[in-house]
Amino acid sequence: MTAAADPVKEMKQEVGKAAAALVKSGTIVGLGTGSTTAYAIQYIGDRLKSGDLKDIVGIPTSFQAEVLSKQYGIPLTTLDAIDHIDLAIDGADEVDPQKNLIKGGGAAHTREKVVDYLAQQFIVVVDSGKLVDRLGSVFAVPVEVIPMAISPVMRAIEKLGGKPELRMGVKKAGPVITDQGNMVVDVRFDAIDNPAELEKTLNNIPGVLENGIFVNCTDLVLIGEVQDGQPVVRQM
Repeated sequence: MTAAADPVKEMKQEVGKAAAALVKSGTIVGLGTGSTTAYAIQYIGDRLKSGDLKDIVGIPTSFQAEVLSKQYGIPLTTLDAIDHIDLAIDGADEVDPQKNLIKGGGAAHTREKVVDYLAQQFIVVVDSGKLVDRLGSVFAVPVEVIPMAISPVMRAIEKLGGKPELRMGVKKAGPVITDQGNMVVDVRFDAIDNPAELEKTLNNIPGVLENGIFVNCTDLVLIGEVQDGQPVVRQM
């Protein structure tokens, strides 16, 4: 069982390493959330420690990214203290052929969207299982909602043809609460024909803070695969 999982772990490490290798000295880096991005953060820290990388600061997209960055010795700053982001590295739950994304499996999509859209270059790190022909075919669209508006928002989503479900905690009684103190509604749609239009429509519902559809923002996708038991990284 453990041996079978090792190539997958190695593949995620290689994708993270490939992304970390693209970080240049003297830059401001958006640090994303998730298992593959965690390896990128680790390798950025390794490069700093070895002296291969100098004078970088990170902008974390979540509490998880903040904790990992501190653990690996990456200096952090805030959006108040900087006027640009050179590069952001983040994961995704789905990637379509146009490099549009669904994000938010870790309930951090609001902060991720702020950081990733600000970046001059946005790099997505995924395994090949995250590639889809059409957004929403595997993963529901996460929608962050302020707690008082849960019921009206869910009714509005149903009128759009979505099937909303409040995300509940694992090993915790009650709903998932985001870093902003809000709730997450996961929405299934039969088809998402126009991701850009749906993103705007969802965000226009009063009480919605942000949703997990990311359009026209991705510059490069690094895709990890296991071929003949060996990790391989390709680009899209």
